[in-house]
Amino acid sequence: MIRDDIKSAQLAAMKAGDKEARAAISLIQAAIKNRDIEARAPQSREGKAPDDDDVLVVEVLQKMVKQRRESIAMYETGNRPELAAAEAAEVAVIERFLPQQMDEAETKAAIEAIKTDLGATGMKDMGRVMAELKSRHAATLDMSKASGLVKAALA
Repeated sequence: MIRDDIKSAQLAAMKAGDKEARAAISLIQAAIKNRDIEARAPQSREGKAPDDDDVLVVEVLQKMVKQRRESIAMYETGNRPELAAAEAAEVAVIERFLPQQMDEAETKAAIEAIKTDLGATGMKDMGRVMAELKSRHAATLDMSKASGLVKAALA
């Protein structure tokens, strides 16, 4: 499980004296704990927790990477390279725990398979295709990039 990998990496970072990695891993653990609490709340806007724990952890990690990439872009436009570098270092630590992401060719193949399975023909089917894509490949796919590829496939 990814949680176990994160805990063992935390211990290894503490033993090695790697303050940056330890801090980033602590942020990961805090975000996962917050997501666990949100999932337990009866009126949770995030919905119930996924059945597979790794899916929940991957969702949290992908969200963290996305936030940091947005921050990096803002820091670079604001001429703050030292802050952008710190965010990039956190992204590197977070990505160690993410499963291998599908490349563009694999993503297109998955989209075509889903399109065929659902009988999708046009843009009106985009929501169905995206929902199925997310249910099958959420852990190994960047959904923001997939959206553009789905649009192109259905156009």
